[in-house]
Amino acid sequence: MSNNENIQLPEVLRTPSRFRNPIGKYRLMRNGDCISCGKCVEICPYDVHIIRRGQVFVKNNYRCIGLNCKDPCYKSCPVQALSLKKNPDFEVLGDYRWPPELLAATWYMAENGNVPPVGLEYKTGLSGGGFDKLRLVINKDKSLPEDLPDDEIDVGVDLNRRGDNSHKIRIRVPFYGGGMSYGSVSITTMLSRIKAAAELGTFCCTGEGGYPDELKPYDDHVITQVATGLFGVKEETIQRVKIVEFKYAQGAKPGLGGHLLGDKVTPGVARMREAVVGYPLFSPFPFHSVYSVEDHKKHVDWIKAMNPRALISVKVATPNDVDMVAVGSYYAGAHIIHLDGSYGGTGAAPDIAKKNIAIPIEYAVPKVHRFLQDEGVRDKITVIASGGIRTPHDVAKIIALGADGVCTGTADLVALECIRCHNCERGRGCARGIATTDPELMDLMEHEWGRQRVINMFLAWRKEIIRILKRFGMKSIKELVGRTDCLVHLDYMKR
Repeated sequence: MSNNENIQLPEVLRTPSRFRNPIGKYRLMRNGDCISCGKCVEICPYDVHIIRRGQVFVKNNYRCIGLNCKDPCYKSCPVQALSLKKNPDFEVLGDYRWPPELLAATWYMAENGNVPPVGLEYKTGLSGGGFDKLRLVINKDKSLPEDLPDDEIDVGVDLNRRGDNSHKIRIRVPFYGGGMSYGSVSITTMLSRIKAAAELGTFCCTGEGGYPDELKPYDDHVITQVATGLFGVKEETIQRVKIVEFKYAQGAKPGLGGHLLGDKVTPGVARMREAVVGYPLFSPFPFHSVYSVEDHKKHVDWIKAMNPRALISVKVATPNDVDMVAVGSYYAGAHIIHLDGSYGGTGAAPDIAKKNIAIPIEYAVPKVHRFLQDEGVRDKITVIASGGIRTPHDVAKIIALGADGVCTGTADLVALECIRCHNCERGRGCARGIATTDPELMDLMEHEWGRQRVINMFLAWRKEIIRILKRFGMKSIKELVGRTDCLVHLDYMKR
């Protein structure tokens, strides 16, 4: 069994925004009538106000819960010097899948390590479909006591179910980090995610951009990716890790391959990818060496020849015959089938592909789950789902549909204060210094800050998943796999 089981979970450390004026739902205004009596400082439990040198200021506007506050400062002010209004900047954030409240709720989790108590919607978005149309159905008669210690609820996932001589790996949380390559995001972003994964007892994938030296201290928690472009693929890096992932397709753009624009190919990226500075890079679709399960097995055998104990993960998109792809991957020798649905991808993924090619992950997973059951091999391969997993409730929903665990991507970046501006493909497009290789923008973020933000968010997810399992009366996340009776689709509810 992997030593992940012996890793003690890290602690939550409050990690505020790195920006001077974080974006919040409400804005408190103080006029000249203020007498600096300190009443607002005294009654506010969220440290929105501070007193300095006898003067009172609104310091942390973003922490204000506004209309949900039981004892609002703007009503208690003896001279009515405070007023509250919705923040107009907040309203224009994000998109339908990541609306403003879901962004702010994720930032709250990344700062505090808990889901927001009131005032922010942290369970669903406003897409009008997908996970936003599914609800968890709780049977209160079966619920476990709320005071049952969290340690008695098992949320770990076994990644090797084949019983072969490969590494026996068990991750302590039902998620690991998806591939974001060097070039598409900064090395600071990569380090933040991988260092957090190491402390949480899970893994994070390099993506297809090679294996930067900065990641090598965390070999035991790195998944190295072999994609169609073979950028940075070396025998030495394949031998370093415990899990190797073949990326046959990405859910956000199946059939299109990968694309890194020239202004993101800096000298460091070009050196890692063995490319030319300033020239765009393309990953073809598909592997032109794979047109059958037998060809696929040759790929698996190729990795096994270099690293006999490596687990093999196969990342595929979700075409109509994804169930056949999954069972073919099992017979080719894969340990993990990673299904990447159409909601995934960064702001660099074209909308025409995301909206029109792959099928949504909530349709692909139960199809694969049932087919593997019919083939009698469901308990011998681990099913991991990705493509639009934004919240702990999304995690519970996709596991109830048949996945064993999930792979995350965008949520990690939101924890680092991504605002979903959809400028990821440009060299200087990311004003937050996350999806960039520009040295000046990369300096906006420090990886120790990023590491703790990602840890805090995932610890909040873990707590919420445990709370959900308790309400279902389950002591292990394995009990939730394939339990579609724990879900209801809003379109099919009895009126």
